[in-house]
Amino acid sequence: MSSWQDKAIKALEDSLHPVPQELNTIDWKCALSDKSERLAQHICAFSNTANGGFLAFGVNNDTTFASLSKEEIEEITNKLGNIAKNNLAWSVQLEHAVAEYQGHAILFIRIPEQTNKPIYLRGKDIYEAYIRSAGHTVKMSKEQVHELIAQSHGLSFEDRVAKSGVSIEEVKNLLDCPKMFELLNKNMPSDKLQMMKLMEEYGLIAERDELYDILNLGAILFAKQLKDFPTLKGKEIIVRRYQGTNNRILSLEYTCQTGYAIGFKDLVDFVSKNTSTESIEIQREAVPSYPIVAIRELTANMMVHQDTAIKGMPLTIEIFTNRLTFTNPGSSLNDVNRLIDLPPHSRNESMAQMMLLMDMCERRGSGIDRATDAISQMKLPAYKAQSGDDYTRITLFPKKKVSEMTREERIAVCYQHACLLYEDGIAINNQIVRERFNLNTKQSVMASRILADTLDSGLIKMKDPETESKRYTSYIPYYG
Repeated sequence: MSSWQDKAIKALEDSLHPVPQELNTIDWKCALSDKSERLAQHICAFSNTANGGFLAFGVNNDTTFASLSKEEIEEITNKLGNIAKNNLAWSVQLEHAVAEYQGHAILFIRIPEQTNKPIYLRGKDIYEAYIRSAGHTVKMSKEQVHELIAQSHGLSFEDRVAKSGVSIEEVKNLLDCPKMFELLNKNMPSDKLQMMKLMEEYGLIAERDELYDILNLGAILFAKQLKDFPTLKGKEIIVRRYQGTNNRILSLEYTCQTGYAIGFKDLVDFVSKNTSTESIEIQREAVPSYPIVAIRELTANMMVHQDTAIKGMPLTIEIFTNRLTFTNPGSSLNDVNRLIDLPPHSRNESMAQMMLLMDMCERRGSGIDRATDAISQMKLPAYKAQSGDDYTRITLFPKKKVSEMTREERIAVCYQHACLLYEDGIAINNQIVRERFNLNTKQSVMASRILADTLDSGLIKMKDPETESKRYTSYIPYYG
């Protein structure tokens, strides 16, 4: 079996378990649609999506399987091949294979990512382009089309020009150079040309005809005021605090107008302060409701994983009485059930690297792990991750007794803790569950119930299925 067929079966498996959901990499089909334009949109979307994807024929929307005849398979492959050749701006080469999955014959159509993007529908303009987002085929915005064109030519958002043809003095007026070198733990050169050379080596500026272009990377991280750069309009970070559990009554709004690196510490401190409660014993003291490590990591994640092509959706942190949310434009590039173990796929690699150099970001992918560990140490409920067509949202919740948690909340805590431990080579068991939920030894039955519910949900599995003693049974995540 070819490597792409192995990947197709793995994508199907991941989409069906533990929670059935179509992914960006695969779309289920029970039969061939007679809507050629919609089929063209699907082919277009996978062609524009990183690493392409698969159509899986023989899978119903309710995740049951449908049988396909030889004639149906031939009709499907012929029709899709013709659509890929004739209905797109230029021809896309498809591959197909029939592979067995759990005793069922599945027809996989492989649609490879194209080098020259965007792919769009023939006979229409370039904006009739599609992409996969949160398991759906959706039309791209004009900004996303422009972004894809730039990426196709090897020019990332960070490398594009934010302000062109400025002098050294203008660079110093627009960017907070002293703070920049302080954060990089470097001595700021007294010689201006040497300072410009170092900034150019970091990819923050580019020399041009004895003047300089400030690149988006330099501006978005170190701008004294983001509003000085038209390309960064709408990239400010907004913090809103509400009275109650909904957004009807706004009590406080704070906007971080500076570059992300310049305002990072103040932003994290502001969120921490405004989510703390006051304890009055011997003296007044602010007691954090959420771990500052988690606030820090999720704020950094929001910055580096944002889709800069999406307009009108600023990075937003919202404070409610019963939760704290972090929202960034762009659907998650990883399955939201696998944020702890999968390697990161950053949309903004250069920004991630720079934030790593300044100790603001965990580039190697342990940011969510650190946040989850901090949540665990405070005995808080599990975080909730959501990915829509054009956004990703992570929600934290304040402390709650296990008796006040819903069954789903207990399962989420158990699963995320199992994922965290699995990364350290440890399997979760009754004792560990008791410790995580702050239960005593007399509450082992409750811990067993939580493990059983999580097992039934398909999120964990027995480490050793042949273990006879329930007392010594341990569990690992379903993907282990």
